Amino acid sequence: MKNIHQKLTEALSKDDRLVVEGKLAKNKIIELALQLDAGLLKLLRSSKDLSETFFQQVDDFLVFDKVKFQSYVSNKQFLPDSFTEYKNKIGLISDKHYLTDSEEVVLAFPYKDCVLEGGQSKDDAKRSEVFWNETLASDEIDKLLKPKALTKFKRYEKGKEIIAKEVGLKDNLILKGNNLLALQTLLAKYKESVQLIYIDPPYNRDNESNDFLYNDNFNHSTWLTFMRNRLEVAKQLLKNDSGLIWMSISDDEGHYLKVLCDEVFGRKNFVADVIWNSTKSVTNTALISDAHTHTLVYSTNKEWLKKNRETFRIPANEDKFNNPDNDPRGKWVADPFQVGGIRPNQLYPIKNPKTGEVYTPLPGNSWKNEKSVFEDLLKDKRIVFGTTGEAGPQRKRFWSEAQERGEVTTTLWSDLPTTTNATRHLKELFKEKVFDGPKPEGFIQRIIELSTKKDDLVLDFFGGSGTTASTALKMGRQFITVEQMDYVDSVLVERLKKAVDGEQGGISESVNWKGGGSFIYAELAQANQLFVDKIQDVKNKKSLMTIWEEMKKTAFLSYKVKPQDVDATKKDFESLSFEDQQRFLISILDKNLLYVPYSEIEDKTYAISKEDVALNAKFYGRN
Repeated sequence: MKNIHQKLTEALSKDDRLVVEGKLAKNKIIELALQLDAGLLKLLRSSKDLSETFFQQVDDFLVFDKVKFQSYVSNKQFLPDSFTEYKNKIGLISDKHYLTDSEEVVLAFPYKDCVLEGGQSKDDAKRSEVFWNETLASDEIDKLLKPKALTKFKRYEKGKEIIAKEVGLKDNLILKGNNLLALQTLLAKYKESVQLIYIDPPYNRDNESNDFLYNDNFNHSTWLTFMRNRLEVAKQLLKNDSGLIWMSISDDEGHYLKVLCDEVFGRKNFVADVIWNSTKSVTNTALISDAHTHTLVYSTNKEWLKKNRETFRIPANEDKFNNPDNDPRGKWVADPFQVGGIRPNQLYPIKNPKTGEVYTPLPGNSWKNEKSVFEDLLKDKRIVFGTTGEAGPQRKRFWSEAQERGEVTTTLWSDLPTTTNATRHLKELFKEKVFDGPKPEGFIQRIIELSTKKDDLVLDFFGGSGTTASTALKMGRQFITVEQMDYVDSVLVERLKKAVDGEQGGISESVNWKGGGSFIYAELAQANQLFVDKIQDVKNKKSLMTIWEEMKKTAFLSYKVKPQDVDATKKDFESLSFEDQQRFLISILDKNLLYVPYSEIEDKTYAISKEDVALNAKFYGRN
């Protein structure tokens, strides 16, 4: 006789949506359950035993107990794969349920990165390149979030690379390493020093388009934890009066990110959701072709921003100005003379001197100025009545004034370059396509114009192709950018070297960029991360066994694991798939020691050079 476990497995297997590569997908099952999906509920109701287990009779209604169902499916005894069974065997899992504690830390986002290596085509890039995330409970975190030692320092100046001898507070900086741990490292030096943070994080898209390949452990809630971990540190880096953070995101997670940011930064500090027309092309296979990107904007102190709103402006566009009446004061545009809101002393009638028609503000509106001010403006020929003199009142704004004051932006940005322009720019720099879907410098330029002034510090901890850093450099701002992927050397650093040398793509012409400046490159000093990289790079099981032998000698293993237990279950390990063997070896590394803690920089175990020890002391201001 079949038990509930078997009956549930059999019922769920009938729904093709829940089966991936011949196996039931837990995350999809839970997702549909929480959505009260009709198809799933029908399957569960089709069995008397399942119906009695997961539904409750309330008066005349049958109610689905989604909490009970989620708890059952989340239990590691339901659909245990060989990987989970093996981890249980050596003692890595002591709890039956997935970790949901609010103090968890998600170390990495497991997606197929958007970089196309070498000259491969997009189709070639669809091979499985999966990065594993790991969620750590609070009792597993010891040295993980402490500042890290830095190594491999290099300084780049125009036309040359030199040995870095100083690391100053005002230096531009590129850091390679896990961005959560890099943020914690930066916090020791730059707390409340950053004026602007711009990030373009992983979008966690629906996988139908193959934009990203997830492992089975990564879901919506894990993505939110991943983001929260980083945003909480980012908030501490921002100036506490005037700091701003801009976050580009798609529809898939944009609204959830908004709720998360309301919690982290405070709902009262929400500034805007800017909609950027990021692509002009149309996807004919889509129901509605996606043509935009959300960019959420938060301030550390919106009240300060309101009081200093004149600083939150973009440069005026001279193309909008002309001088049809040959006004000696120069070019002008006609602005509306109405404003929202009712002000009793600004509700007077205005008579058109040409037509005699009398105008009053629309309901709920007022004129922009009191009557006495209006009369002065009229005498000064600053009031016009349309292009033919036959409309309602408008006020002249001269180009000379607009240059000084700038313009208020809107939440719809359709006048900027697109990702296609950005891709073309990178292709011109590298002679091949090196990055998929980069942001254009013109888009970042507008954000920097609105949020900063010359020499302000700009941070991007999802460095990608280096657009933020390159744009900040060309605009005379200081930058710090962080990237973990290996293309930090071949794309990001190379792009910044070209920018320092004076490359003329992107915004170079509009800001009269001729090159100059410098930046320092450094890496978080690796400890166990060396093994993570090796494990992810190998292509076969034999190589993994070689790495395991090396790990036993020099890696820092989890306190939960005894090497002899792993060796004693060698046959079970060998029966795992190649991917699960990789996952397992990564899982038994002590994540607190992925990178070398700065507090242990002089420990000979890590072999940090004397030169790097000295530069770290200068970086942390302890020399």
